[in-house]
Amino acid sequence: MASQGEIEQKFWKALKSDMTVMLGLIQQGGGGKAQPMTAQFGDREGRGPIWFFSASDVDLVEAMGSGAPATLQFASKGHDLFASIEGRLVPDNDRARVDELWSPFAAAWYEEGKQDPKLRLIRFDPGPAQIWLNENSLFAGVKMLLGSDPKKDYGDKVAEIDLSA
Repeated sequence: MASQGEIEQKFWKALKSDMTVMLGLIQQGGGGKAQPMTAQFGDREGRGPIWFFSASDVDLVEAMGSGAPATLQFASKGHDLFASIEGRLVPDNDRARVDELWSPFAAAWYEEGKQDPKLRLIRFDPGPAQIWLNENSLFAGVKMLLGSDPKKDYGDKVAEIDLSA
């Protein structure tokens, strides 16, 4: 039986390990496109902002303007954890933060490195989140075949958490 805190810790650990999310803006009336992005954390642990390097001419960056409601979707590599997080996406071109988060992987995307005029650092400030653990998916199938209700095992594997700092 996992507590809300344990589920949240598993989320941060999985996100730091996998780093790829689907990030998009929340559009009026629903809809909106999400795109894969690589999460950046620096030395920070746990809650708080998640940063992304992008470019000024990317649709997401152009559409967010000075800030906009956003959604982040995450599935761990082993599909043993899923998350859906609402928050706010804002430009954050603090040079010290760019230096802190910069890596060879980020550098590969920018011809002029950290000085590239298209470089944009954007910050996702997380808010309400739903996190699901899917640790026993094989056992759920076996239990179903044996006439058992697998839904009972998932009652303590979902967390509603406010991830705002």
